[in-house]
This record gives sequence, C-alpha cells and structure tokens, in this order.
Amino acid sequence: MNTITNSHLTVSESPATARREKRFDWPVCYETERLLLGHLEAFLARNRFARQLTERMRTETGTLLFDWIDYLVVPEREESALRKAGFIEDPLGETGGSELALHHPEAMLPRVLIAPRNADAPATIAIHPESLCDFMAAHGLSGEPEGEPLSRFRRLLVSQDKGTRFEAVERRGYRGFLAAKPRTGQAEAFLKARELWHTRPHVFSEDTDGYRSAHATLDRIIGMVARDLACHVVFDGERAYWQRRNRAAQFQKQRQDRLGLGWGNHDHHTFRSSREHFLDLMRVMEKLGFERRERYYAGAQAGWGAQILEQPVEGIVVFADVDLLPEETEIDFSRAPLPPTPRLGTIGLWVGLHGESFLEAGMHHLEARFDFALVREQLKELSINGMPPFSDLEFLKQAFTEGERWPVRRERAGKLLRGGLITEAQFQKFVSEGAIGSHLETLQRRGGFKGFNQKSVSAIIAAIDPRTQSPSHA
Repeated sequence: MNTITNSHLTVSESPATARREKRFDWPVCYETERLLLGHLEAFLARNRFARQLTERMRTETGTLLFDWIDYLVVPEREESALRKAGFIEDPLGETGGSELALHHPEAMLPRVLIAPRNADAPATIAIHPESLCDFMAAHGLSGEPEGEPLSRFRRLLVSQDKGTRFEAVERRGYRGFLAAKPRTGQAEAFLKARELWHTRPHVFSEDTDGYRSAHATLDRIIGMVARDLACHVVFDGERAYWQRRNRAAQFQKQRQDRLGLGWGNHDHHTFRSSREHFLDLMRVMEKLGFERRERYYAGAQAGWGAQILEQPVEGIVVFADVDLLPEETEIDFSRAPLPPTPRLGTIGLWVGLHGESFLEAGMHHLEARFDFALVREQLKELSINGMPPFSDLEFLKQAFTEGERWPVRRERAGKLLRGGLITEAQFQKFVSEGAIGSHLETLQRRGGFKGFNQKSVSAIIAAIDPRTQSPSHA
C-alpha cells in the first residue's frame, strides 16, 4: 500500500484505488440502455400523463424523460436479463426487504427495483425533480406525498393508468427507497444549514482566509445535518451562486422550472482552482464524501489537469481543474502539493482574474443532460448561442454556450501584472473589457457512458483561454 503525506492530509492509497483513479475505459453499454428503453417505451404506450410529459420535456426544455428517471420497477422475471447486462445489487439501495435494488456500477443509467416474487406489481417509473412541491404546482397535482417535507425521501403517485404507476421522488442525502420521519429538530437543522451555506461570504482579501472560513462553515453544517445531507446543501448553494452570474443558466432553469423540474438533470459540476489551493478544494470534497475517480493528465497538450470525483449517495460528479506542467503528469496532484510556477495556464489565469471557484468566482460551469441538437437550437432561438461541440461522438456530445463576460477587478489584474503573469496590454484589456467567466454546458450521453473525452476537453480549455478571447465571443 502506498501512503502519501503532505501538510494538508495523509492518505493511504491501495493498488485497487490507484487503478480506479487512473481508469479511462468506461464501457458504452448500448444493449443495457436498449433494455431499459424498451421498458420505458412500453410504459409510455400505457401511461398518458408520462407520454404527455415526455413531449413537453422535449419541446419546452430540450430534455429527455430517460435522463430524469430515478428508478424503474420491473417483475422478478427480468432480474436475470438485468444481471447479464451488468446490473448488480445496490449496497446503498435500502428497500426494507420488499424489493431488490439493482444498479450498474460502470454506467450512468437509472436504477431498477425488482418486485417481490409472485407479486402483482404494476410497471412503475419514477422521475426525480428537485422539488415535489414545485412539480405538483406546475402540473396541478393534489394529494400528499409519502414522506414528510424536508425529509430524506418523498414519493408521489403522479398517474396510475392501464396497469402502470408514474411516480416522482424527492431526495436529500439518501439513496434508498424508504421514507422515514425526521428526527426531532432535523428539519430546522436542514433549513439553518441551507441558510448558512447560501449566505456564506465569498470574497476575501486572501484566499487562505476564504478557505479557512469555508471549512469552518462546512464543519458546522456537517455537524448539524451529517455528511450526505451537507453535500446536498452545499451543491444546491453552489448551483444557485453560479446561476446568478450566468444568463444561459437563468433562461434554461426558468424553462425547466415551468415543468417543476429544477436542475435534476445535472451531469457534473466544474470547479477551477489555483495550484496553491487545489488541496484545499480536495479537502472540501473529501469532507462531503466524494470518492476520487479518474485523473486527467493533459500536460504539455493544454497545460492542465483534472481530478474527477463522485459522491455515491447524492450522485454528484465534480470535475476539478488545475494548471499542470508536463513533468507533473505522473504525480497524484489531488494529494501532493503543487509548487508555484512562473507562468499561468488557462485555469490559473481564470482564477487569477475571477477568483477561486469555491470562493469568489463560483463554478466555471454546470453541465446538464439534454437532447443535444434540440436544446442548442432552442437556446439559439432565445439568443443564447452555443460554441462548436468539443465532443461529437455517438455516445458523448458536449458543447458550451458562449461564455458570460465578467468584469475583472482592478486589484486582481494589478496583482497579476505586478507578478509578471500578464503584460501591460493584457492588464488594460482585462480591466476595460473583462474576461469570460462562465458557461452552461449542454451534454447528451448514450449507452450509459459515464466518462469524458480527454482530448476534446483539452481542446476546449485551450479555446477559452482569456488571453485569446475578444468581446465578440461574449
């Protein structure tokens, strides 16, 4: 076992962990996807509400019902086919013993519940909007969901039609399927934790002080509501902070909110960090229960690296970017400190101009899942143009909307100028014109592919370097 130690943290890295973090060979599971799509097609033929919502999702939000599915319930006779397709028992899928929860550990696909043997269970599909209250209001639905407000799991029967059940569920820091009464004071603690995070200070004269403050608030929140619910609270706050500074996000969120959906179709959240504070960002993710996945070592190709992390309970994926030198491509930069460099890459310059993603700047982008071509056309009609796709594969399509140009504070640009990290001409340009700050990223996955296209991401990072951008790109 290899142990890595530095001033920030000590981590034991097993050979299995190292292999998992370096893998790039996520499978493309077309046959498995087709198996689930077959269940969905048969379901839609019998459930009118779900069929109508499917069409409204496409035409009004550019999203696909399949990407909103939390789980399907299928009869026991389907279990063998699902296991052959790669599904295994979900260790976090608590059901109370009435059903068996399966998930595909190597694919981004809905989970499946196997109905008890000989049970006359209707075909069931459940979608996952952010808020049941908002979903009910948007569709004129009445009744009371199973589970209490602000609890870990709530479920609503939306439509029962021709032997089918269409449900909607709401989750907070929980991956199982059992509603539970909150402990005394738990709802109050959740609301207080949310208030603390949404109102935390973001701007500090020194980023070290900013991270110290963020960690103190985070530790308090985790003490109040525990790790997984704290993760839910934190990322709800991070999306809200980013959205306030991104016009494309505001328009798309408004479209999805008209159907009561929220950001339940999020794919991953991208944070940018300086080399100096990358381990501080990793400490945040560790406290919130994230596990490291693959690492990118683009090195000389684009001067950057990225650590992918995933929170298994909340299902949140983080893409954490940092400048990286060619000679650093073989180190674990998510555990080993990175020394200062005499020049800035694309990531470091963005942070220098706007601030750390986890502090002043906010996320660089949120990526959500859509019908790729359709949503780009719909957003274009709203005067939100898209950049050329940087992944255009059958199983992975990705593109940014044109970036939001943010003003650059003179103090920040001046610090870069005094450090010899930008020229006088660049200083004048950034102060007068600002610099690209954030994007919304549109994505479509096929075959449950949960990986990323390293070569394409390198190309888009180089393409959005602030030194090469002009106001016409804003």
